Amino acid sequence: MLKTHRPRTFAARLDSRPDSTPVARQLLRAYLAALPAGDRYSDIAELLLGELFANAVQHTDAPADRLIEVRFALIGDRLRLEVHDAGTGRPSLRSPAPNDEHGRGLFLVNELAERWGCCPRAGGIGKFVWALIAPSPVATLTVLAV
Repeated sequence: MLKTHRPRTFAARLDSRPDSTPVARQLLRAYLAALPAGDRYSDIAELLLGELFANAVQHTDAPADRLIEVRFALIGDRLRLEVHDAGTGRPSLRSPAPNDEHGRGLFLVNELAERWGCCPRAGGIGKFVWALIAPSPVATLTVLAV
């Protein structure tokens, strides 16, 4: 009998640089491509992962040689994204002024994720920010009789 396997948790460590953000999104796309309904998560997941990763790069106080780890896992029908870094700062929602060029990433995470949070990492160095994403509804095609 042929068995199908869902990908388990995926993890990768990337350089703490802005140009690693597209690499993180590409890894997520590959992970989701292996899921039967991965396309139902892709748009929101890529956007939120990009925001979380960019925040980890921009706001860390960790040494520049520290890596940022991304993890993806399908838990039930929810996609869990995690971004781990060695920084001490904790993310917080803020209200950017209309003319601010930055400061909306966590607002997007708060609005688009089912839930999100921040936890200390095992061993006490750094933190990880996680987001839980519900699948988007299946699009239905409406056929009109003419």
